[in-house]
Amino acid sequence: MSSLERIAARRAELDQLAEALAKRLAEVDAEREELAVAERVLRRLYEQEAEDATGGQDAGPPQRVQVAGRSVLKVPHRSEVPDASALPGDYQRMLKIVQAAGGPVMVKDVGAELRIDTSVPGRLEPLRGKLSKLAGRGWLHKLPNGTFTRRP
Repeated sequence: MSSLERIAARRAELDQLAEALAKRLAEVDAEREELAVAERVLRRLYEQEAEDATGGQDAGPPQRVQVAGRSVLKVPHRSEVPDASALPGDYQRMLKIVQAAGGPVMVKDVGAELRIDTSVPGRLEPLRGKLSKLAGRGWLHKLPNGTFTRRP
C-alpha cells in the first residue's frame, strides 16, 4: 500500500469518527436541552408552591397552576382544605376507591376500578404517581409494601 493510499484510508477513518462524534454530540445537546426544560418546570412548581404557602389561598374548586406553559390542576395538602371536594375529579375518584376498599389496596386494583388496562406494562405508573401524591399530601397512607389505605 502506497503512502497516498494509507493517507486516504486514514482520512476515511477520521471522517467516520468525526461523523460518529457529531452524532453523539447532537444526542448530548438534545438531552441537555431536555434537562434545562425539566429544571425550568421544577423551578416554576417550587415558586408556585412557595407563593401558595405564603398566600393563604382559600379552599374552593381545584386550583390550576401553570407548568411549562400548560395549565394543570393542583393537588392541595389535606391540611389546607376542609374536604376532598378541593381535589381534582380523578383524584377524588381514586380517594373514594381506596376508602371504599376497607383495607390496603394495590395500585392495580384501583386501576381496574378506573377501567385502566392493567395488563399493559407501565400503564399503571401514572396512577401510582397520583396515589403517591395523594399519600404525600396527607390524603392517603402508603404502606411499605406499596399498597395504599385511607387516613383516619
